[in-house]
Amino acid sequence: MGRTVLPFSQVLEQEYTEWKKFRRALRQEDQEAFDRLFERAKLHVQAAAYASPPWPMEAILLAICLEHEKILTHLQAELQKMQGEDAEGAEEKRGS
Repeated sequence: MGRTVLPFSQVLEQEYTEWKKFRRALRQEDQEAFDRLFERAKLHVQAAAYASPPWPMEAILLAICLEHEKILTHLQAELQKMQGEDAEGAEEKRGS
């Protein structure tokens, strides 16, 4: 018989379950952060399923990294925008 492949969403839940002892040992705020990591991984279940990696945790970690990269890029753009506005404000003050 052929091997049955679980949907990646179930694989993700299994991995989360396997790491529950680790989660329980964390402080409350870190437990919340841990949960957010797995929530971010859920955003890329289709890509992970398509890749069908031999070690699912690699796809989960890559999905988390991808979401973090997007957040960092957004924050960098916001920071540059704010710094540009600050520089414009400083020039206006000098021109007064």
